[in-house]
Amino acid sequence: MGRAFEFRKARKMKRWSAMSKAFTRIGKDIVMAVKEGGPDPDANARLRAVIQNAKAVNMPKDNVERAIKRASDKNQGDYKEVLFEGYAQHGIAVLIETATDNNTRTVANVRSYFNKCDGSLGTSGSVVFMFDHTCNFRIQGDGRDLEELELELIDHGVEEIFEDEDGVLIYAPFESFGSIQSYLEENNIEILSSGFERIPQVTKKLSPAEAADVEKLLEKLEEDDDVQNVYHTMDESSAE
Repeated sequence: MGRAFEFRKARKMKRWSAMSKAFTRIGKDIVMAVKEGGPDPDANARLRAVIQNAKAVNMPKDNVERAIKRASDKNQGDYKEVLFEGYAQHGIAVLIETATDNNTRTVANVRSYFNKCDGSLGTSGSVVFMFDHTCNFRIQGDGRDLEELELELIDHGVEEIFEDEDGVLIYAPFESFGSIQSYLEENNIEILSSGFERIPQVTKKLSPAEAADVEKLLEKLEEDDDVQNVYHTMDESSAE
């Protein structure tokens, strides 16, 4: 198995365990998708993907419909996607994806978390190069021949396909998302969920005490309502 498999396995039980946080995140994704491409899922590929993700975390249909209606209101503000980069203690690189309607607030909060945890907020480009930006899709297993599927998708940029108890996961570079989404939809392959991740190229093993230092910062970041995703270069087994 490749890096995507190991990355997914290590993170599976760690992030986005709180359902309310997942709902908040998807609500923002709906606003950004509607503002970008309109409220009709049939004509808005990004919105279709978000609705699939809402189903995957059991977000009630009424909640989704309300979020779409709210996002269509001209008075509804938009969210701006902002990337933050920095270092936690012990040389661990941290990458934070945010969606914010108040960048001044978000910058101040993120900087305060780094300062309180003896880390340092970096400049643009300081750590992003240490992560591969990927897209992923989860589809039903259904006894599917993964080698055959991989051969069919290789021209669309797919780099890794593997199966777990929740289905089949497909990984590819970030820019391949649209091509893969179109292929799956055109071939009536149901997409259970999809998204983007930043996989660290190299990870660093820490002692339990050092890992605890880093976890303090990660927890503060992940609890912030403006934060969508947090990635880092600490070996996940360090915190076990």
